[in-house]
Amino acid sequence: MEIKAQVKFVRMSPRKTRWVIDLVRGLDVGEAINQLQFMTKAAATPVLKLLNSGIANAVNNFKLKKENLYIKSISVDGGPVLKRWRPRAFGRAAPIKKRSAHINLVLGERVESRQAAEAKSAALEKPKVVETLKTFTREKVKEEAHKTETEQKKQKESGAPVKGETRNTRGFLKKIFPRKTGSK
Repeated sequence: MEIKAQVKFVRMSPRKTRWVIDLVRGLDVGEAINQLQFMTKAAATPVLKLLNSGIANAVNNFKLKKENLYIKSISVDGGPVLKRWRPRAFGRAAPIKKRSAHINLVLGERVESRQAAEAKSAALEKPKVVETLKTFTREKVKEEAHKTETEQKKQKESGAPVKGETRNTRGFLKKIFPRKTGSK
């Protein structure tokens, strides 16, 4: 279940607000509250108020437990920009943009259903089978590596080029770059 909350027209730059939001995205509600309470950024205050509002919506309207909630998604969008002017030298004026932000919050619920519990128990039983398969495949890989090494040794002894090795191209380089190879 998703619980939504939003705050609009926060008189703060969206860019500065995103610094705070990125730190709490995906956290449990209790951890996020602790994080926001001790943060020195000014944007932490409206984000904390929004989070408390979302928690109140979940507890009062949907009868959910606070311990099961987490921040599923949180985003900041730009709001309207107030345009002002600042006097500068020689009678000129420079623009000032006073930005605002809209913050959207979606809380999710972490609940272990019967299917999730069954999937966990099934996952605990599977590693025994996987371990035996891994050891079987490791042994097989070792055998194949040993075979390829012996084949490469035989090819080296016979003088045939070994797969993965490059031939000496010194003669080719002599023709193209006679000074650089050291030959005259």
